[in-house]
Amino acid sequence: MTDTLLFSLRDVDLTLQGNAGPVNILRGITLDVARGETVGLVGPSGSGKSSLLMLMGGLERATSGQVMVLGHDLTALDEDALARFRRGHMGVVFQSFHLIPTMTALENVATPLELAGVRDAFERAEEELRGVGLAHRMDHYPAQLSGGEQQRVALARASAPRPDILLADEPTGNLDGPNGTAIMDMLFDLRDRHGATLILVTHALDLAARCDRVIRLADGRIEAGDPLREAAE
Repeated sequence: MTDTLLFSLRDVDLTLQGNAGPVNILRGITLDVARGETVGLVGPSGSGKSSLLMLMGGLERATSGQVMVLGHDLTALDEDALARFRRGHMGVVFQSFHLIPTMTALENVATPLELAGVRDAFERAEEELRGVGLAHRMDHYPAQLSGGEQQRVALARASAPRPDILLADEPTGNLDGPNGTAIMDMLFDLRDRHGATLILVTHALDLAARCDRVIRLADGRIEAGDPLREAAE
């Protein structure tokens, strides 16, 4: 792996056990992503794009093939090692915000930093919340925040460790148009500020168009061609 290659997936399959037997989720995925690149994953529901994102984040384990990230083979790591790797290198933003309801916005952002041994956890958390426009909401609990504000907290939490990689799975899926646009602007701003590689799952081609490269999945495989150009034609 070269210094510029961050992700390298080779012949990756993912098969999960369903009620009616094994289900092939991903088939023969081969993909390289360069450091600093922004990649949009698009495709219909059930195409495997979220599953691919989970594999790239070590949140799902490949049935076969190899998933190399920053020179580490994620398929060879146990769960504890995967958790440490994610904590040190990745920030993840989901469609559902996954905030801890009994913690304030500030505590939700600071707690993962404290667990990682960051000495100035609360100072950094405060800085990140200011960066997403929540200086006035730091002491509020998730139930006291709007959906857009909760997603901003989730963005701050993902970016606070200064990760090499940002993974975003439909981060605007639960938000209305204006809030969704604001969240995407903030996500790309975080990418620019911290120099992270961004992998974005989205149904919206206008959001995908902001990425350096767009990959379309169908039936668990990567399709050839340019989905943005094809949509415009």
